[in-house]
Amino acid sequence: MRSIRRKQIVALILCAAFCVFCLACSEAKNGGEDRPEGPDWASLEPVGEVPVRYATEFRITRYTDGYELIEIPATGRLLLVPEGMGAPKDLPSDVTVLFRPVGRIYLAATSAMDFFRALDGVDAVRLSGTKADGWSIPEAREAMERGEMLFAGKYSAPDYELILSERCDLAIESTMIYHSPAVSEKLQGYGIPVLIERSSYEEDPLGRMEWIKVYGALLGKEETAAALFDAEVESVEAIGSLPKSGKTVAFFYVTGAGSVNVRKSSDYVVKMIETAGGTYAFPDLDSGSALSTVNMTMESFYYGAKDADVLIYNSTIDGEIYSIGELLDKSPLFKEFKAVQNGSVWCTGKNLFQEPMGLGKLIGDFYRVLSDEETGTLNYLHKLTNGGD
Repeated sequence: MRSIRRKQIVALILCAAFCVFCLACSEAKNGGEDRPEGPDWASLEPVGEVPVRYATEFRITRYTDGYELIEIPATGRLLLVPEGMGAPKDLPSDVTVLFRPVGRIYLAATSAMDFFRALDGVDAVRLSGTKADGWSIPEAREAMERGEMLFAGKYSAPDYELILSERCDLAIESTMIYHSPAVSEKLQGYGIPVLIERSSYEEDPLGRMEWIKVYGALLGKEETAAALFDAEVESVEAIGSLPKSGKTVAFFYVTGAGSVNVRKSSDYVVKMIETAGGTYAFPDLDSGSALSTVNMTMESFYYGAKDADVLIYNSTIDGEIYSIGELLDKSPLFKEFKAVQNGSVWCTGKNLFQEPMGLGKLIGDFYRVLSDEETGTLNYLHKLTNGGD
């Protein structure tokens, strides 16, 4: 009995010590006594906004003295405080302060890494929600192998002790965190600001890529971000101005249950196909839900896509396939499809999800496939071979 009581006392002491440690980390991370007193929030005036052309899921407002406010729907507001400045007094309760320079980031939103890479800012990410072998981005994988980036648990089960000991400045979560709200609440309870990455909610592919401006603001590389985005816009607009083939395309994958998952007609992938000069095989498809995809029976998919000129298999969830035989293993009904008979079946690369800045290149791949151009050096698509059927 005495031994049990002793263990309980030790556990309480350790818990109290950890709480003190957490508080100390929070205070140090948020500026401690080194920061001067900030101005009154009411005294700061908006002086402009970061120009946004396609994105709808974020807004960045510039204020006097170099303060910037990032607003993301359903997430809250993050105030970027210039280096050497203090947090404004009397801030609204929904505004979280984030001090520049922003580093030592815990990145659980995998797709955001491509923005850091494009901005030469991978070193700002100290903690990863993905293990080294889960990264298709070489810079991230190599940083973890060198020990410069540490695995800190996936989004739903982060290693709080490690995150706090590393004095994390910011946690960037994907929308999957909505399924584990207690994690976000706990991180914020420890004084760690949380940004929820919502680029996946953008219906326009250029809107997704425009999220590079959010990361440009975090890293203080806004001009670089704007230049990179403008280059992507120019590239996509150039493809959109080319002659259109009008070929019909079905973009899909077969689920483990045997149904077929396809994109709604309003989805960003459909916009990419149309920009590349194609026509979507399901032009009026809408599930009435917030999801961007719809599951249908194989028979329904057959009637909608059997005459499509091109089939593109989406490897993001189900994994890559390489032969017509692998496709027929999923359903022998595919043998009746026009695209299968004509040998125009393609598959996306598994790295596509982790590289939103590559969407412009994917549109280029779509165009080359649809226009029958030389396709030997595609970026994100490979053609299914006739082997194995």
